[in-house]
Amino acid sequence: MQVVAVDIGGTHARFAIAEVAEGRVVSLGEAVTLKTAEHGSFQLAWEDFERVRGEPLPKAAAIAVAGPVGGEIIKFTNNPWIIRPALIPEKLGAEQYVVVNDFAAVAHAVAQADQSHFLHLSGPDEPLPASGVTSVVGPGTGLGVAQLWRDGNNYRVQPTEGGHIDFAPLDSIEDAILAGLRKRHRRVSAERVVAGPGIVDIYEALALIEGRPFTPRSDRELWELGTSGADSLAAAAVDRFCLSLGSVAGDLALAHGANGVVMAGGLGLRIKDTLVRSGFSDRFRAKGRFEALMAAIPVKLITHPQPGLFGAAAAFAQAHTS
Repeated sequence: MQVVAVDIGGTHARFAIAEVAEGRVVSLGEAVTLKTAEHGSFQLAWEDFERVRGEPLPKAAAIAVAGPVGGEIIKFTNNPWIIRPALIPEKLGAEQYVVVNDFAAVAHAVAQADQSHFLHLSGPDEPLPASGVTSVVGPGTGLGVAQLWRDGNNYRVQPTEGGHIDFAPLDSIEDAILAGLRKRHRRVSAERVVAGPGIVDIYEALALIEGRPFTPRSDRELWELGTSGADSLAAAAVDRFCLSLGSVAGDLALAHGANGVVMAGGLGLRIKDTLVRSGFSDRFRAKGRFEALMAAIPVKLITHPQPGLFGAAAAFAQAHTS
């Protein structure tokens, strides 16, 4: 059957038509990206996608949203839209639907994507285990974390707030990063350091250590300067980010009892070459007496071009088809 897959963030809403059968995604059509600021509601954006497509939409919806999905009303952090799930059949004409958190959708994508959509980062260069727990970790605007449990062809996704575990520094540089963050936050979570905006605080801490004047820059600018090598201090901040991300990913794998880890998100794709060359792998393994256990865990990067849309469709397929 055909399903309208939707991936809604703060700035953009992406739509595509997916084909699902027997609990799996068979195909995903070309994505259409609409700006949330140019539409007064989700229903109006849905109708605009229908106009772009030029024919009636399927009467099924798979919707991934950036934020919590429980309750009678779903509100977005960075756009004024709201969704009342109970009104989806009436407002959208969707007789069947599923609404999932955006990072839960990514975990569904990990469960169903072909092996060609995974890039090896560290550990054994082998496919992800078909059984057991895979930790899915996504550094982006925040730090998304989910658990994926598999037993052959069967799987379950558990969204978590794992990005909000305490940040644990491992050396004097990370002590300095933590000290800087603690001036503004009573509690410093991992997300403050190993999400995209964290590069600003890392850069500031390194500037203080070097005795250099700190010039405020946006996280986007620092990522560009650091990954290109145009600014040596920004490049050092990117390297430090990769180290800290390795530590956090390893901690999450230990906590989940994982035998596989997948990094997700646009930031991971942008820095994939740096990740491979960095100390990410060493930090991931550096868990004392469990170092041998950590070294045996394959760590991958999902490279699917639309994991949110694909994962939303996968969530629908799992919930509504057999």
